[in-house]
Amino acid sequence: MTLRVYDTRSRSKRIFKPLIDGQVGIYACGITPYSPSHIGHARQAIAFDIIVRWLRKTGFKVNYVSNFTDIDDKIISVSSAEGVEFLEVANRNIHDYFQVMDSLNVLRANSYPRVTETIPEIIEMIQDLIDKKHAYVTDDGVYFEIDTAPEKYGQLTGQTLDMVRKGAGGRVENTGSGKRDHRDFALWKLAKEGEPNWNSPWGKGRPGWHIECSAMSLKHLGERFDIHGGGTDLVFPHHEAEIFQSECCLGHEPVVQYWLHNGMINIDGEKMSKSVGNFWTVRDALEKIDPLVLRYALINAPYRQPVDFNSVMIDDSISHHGRLLNSYSKALHSSEGLRNDYIGIDNLVEAADRIRSGMDDDFNTRIALVEVQSVVKYLASLIDSDEKNPLLMSSYVQWLEEFAGGVLGILPTPEEAISKYEDKILRRSEITARVESLLEMRKSARASKNWVESDRIRDELTEIGVVVEDGPEGTKWRISE
Repeated sequence: MTLRVYDTRSRSKRIFKPLIDGQVGIYACGITPYSPSHIGHARQAIAFDIIVRWLRKTGFKVNYVSNFTDIDDKIISVSSAEGVEFLEVANRNIHDYFQVMDSLNVLRANSYPRVTETIPEIIEMIQDLIDKKHAYVTDDGVYFEIDTAPEKYGQLTGQTLDMVRKGAGGRVENTGSGKRDHRDFALWKLAKEGEPNWNSPWGKGRPGWHIECSAMSLKHLGERFDIHGGGTDLVFPHHEAEIFQSECCLGHEPVVQYWLHNGMINIDGEKMSKSVGNFWTVRDALEKIDPLVLRYALINAPYRQPVDFNSVMIDDSISHHGRLLNSYSKALHSSEGLRNDYIGIDNLVEAADRIRSGMDDDFNTRIALVEVQSVVKYLASLIDSDEKNPLLMSSYVQWLEEFAGGVLGILPTPEEAISKYEDKILRRSEITARVESLLEMRKSARASKNWVESDRIRDELTEIGVVVEDGPEGTKWRISE
């Protein structure tokens, strides 16, 4: 199947054809590091990580760029409140970003440009826009004049800027004294007293928000590149502004061939917000669940769909990922280092084909996870069968490492899996007698319809780290992850 991606600009799925055969350039807007990374950042990072993984899996050489906006009003506000340099704030939160994304198995981008390292290119781009009559200088900075390119209104939203202004969030520029029109946006802001600043032809100041990504993407990927991405919250005004800037500066369109946007995170049905009190940093989440479980949870819906982060979703992810890891580690241990291709094993070949079909349809990770779980079910039956076949198990291991590991990134390394499995064997031997006694008590309680006692026993099992699974073949138990 040919890869098709949903392009926000055309509002349709399009066959993916890169500018250069076999090569893909991707730019994804990164974080503004004024505070620790939150699970919305994790959703975006994981979404584009999987996109990059799939492109590489299917033979493309990918140059993946993701930036840090390391100078910003919020960073300045935090640095002022703490009495520290603005880069101290940015650097510590960038360090936090790398730590938590590494734990979530997010592969590093090829490069992470920073705004503060791109000031000369930003100034040059602003000057080009002024020379081409798309920008003007005022007493408080430089602004882009959007009426110089009215045909570019609503390229991503399908609406005029006035129509979508109310839904743009808190980062739309307020009307300033130097603006000719309220829709114009800042390219360069003259510095206020005590603010970080750089020299420019228009006075000491710093870049506006939107120009930064235009300059960084063009510097690292060239005057035309394949994919620009980010969260749907960036469609307006940020990415709309980038289209104005980049295409007016370079004099051709499109600069970006495909615009890809991931859905947002909701918490129990509500938009995540510090003001609402439902804000989760990645570290908050990792105090409750394993990093790979969190990754599993965030890819259980296709990347363009919103994700509702709630206790049911977390519990389901813990359960499904636990089955995956349990079967994988058992098979890995039983196959004793054997390696055997899965080609020729019908159910594995068919599952692989369905994953390829789903991933080629705009990177549908939901389909991929369904296929992973179907393979886990087959593998669990093989492990529980009377005839153990280490060579066949090694085929399942190879399949899971290729797709659950390499494509979806939800498996630990084989060494980590074996270590966890051996720890479980030891733990299981220590608690088997107690667990089996409790299960007998629970069986009796259920037989007498004493549901209160049955639930109490199940809670006790949960407290000692045991997952109970009732099925048609009886009750099974395993050590939780």
